[in-house]
Amino acid sequence: MARTAKPHQVAPDLDAEHDAGFAAASERAARALEAIPPEQLGHPIAVGNEGREIRIGTASWTDPTITKGNVFYPRGVTSSEDRLRYYASQFPTVEVDSTYYSLPERAIATLWAARTPPDFVFHVKAHALMTGQPTEVARLPEALIDALPAALADKPRIYAKDLPLELYDAVWTHFLDALEPLREAGKLGGVLLQYPRWFLPTPENKDHLAESAVRLAGTPGAVELRNHYWYGGADGTGKATQWTLDMLRDLGLAYVMVDGPQGLESSVPPIVAVTSPQLAMVRLHGRRAATWEAAKVPTVERYRYLYTQRELDAWLPRIDEASAQARRTTVFLNNCYGNYGTTNARELLARLV
Repeated sequence: MARTAKPHQVAPDLDAEHDAGFAAASERAARALEAIPPEQLGHPIAVGNEGREIRIGTASWTDPTITKGNVFYPRGVTSSEDRLRYYASQFPTVEVDSTYYSLPERAIATLWAARTPPDFVFHVKAHALMTGQPTEVARLPEALIDALPAALADKPRIYAKDLPLELYDAVWTHFLDALEPLREAGKLGGVLLQYPRWFLPTPENKDHLAESAVRLAGTPGAVELRNHYWYGGADGTGKATQWTLDMLRDLGLAYVMVDGPQGLESSVPPIVAVTSPQLAMVRLHGRRAATWEAAKVPTVERYRYLYTQRELDAWLPRIDEASAQARRTTVFLNNCYGNYGTTNARELLARLV
């Protein structure tokens, strides 16, 4: 007897348009693919005659909701290698978020470089300890755990402020060293520094950003700030906005343009700004306000949001504006719930080619 698929249950705080289910999203993705020239898949979009480009990708290729059979990956594409190869055949860039939770390892970066085409680019999210956020001690490399003072080693979670300076240095050294295989292959697009909402515009935090820029030592850095005080108000029209952008420009760091829920402490207005001539970055998080700052919500649920075509279209002129100012403009769909992010990425690609 054939099994009947369970009906899609729309999240209680969303509507069917923004939580249409994987089957409906697949239909939209198929329509978008029909509008994309096959030779464009897996390659950046050329902009003008000056070597500028736009790359569109997602913020995950391994989330369990994505890897379910026939959600995004074709049936039979089940191994880690096959998934990355398939993803790279569709998009020319990806954001690596796993490095926020666990420090990367050289061996894994070597595999990533080997399993992707020559012009594929990885943007790697900084580890939690690098951006003032807590990490689970058990997820640190053994060498770092062994070096922790006993009072810290016995804690379930620690913050960078708790670490002796030499161990904080060791976190950065381990992180950057692990990415060397990507750098050597020309596939390291940069490091994403995503700060929490308690990271406020203080002199101390400006010093932290300046120190991070020095530690990156030429690796492109992109900064996402998640507190409205950096912008002087909810609409981003305050003087603080210009101060923030000037600071990032002086430090050589790329400002991350954001689409996300509004009206919250961590809300970021959708400002278009390019602070590095080498890199412009856009991250589209979805607009699920009910779960954005809620405690004990699975991470994937925060991003469970399917953009409408109208909402995506509003970003097209902003992406064009950014791409006129930077050599590379990278757009990441971070609404990685099932195939929502990959569907919206394909729809954006279809509109930009």
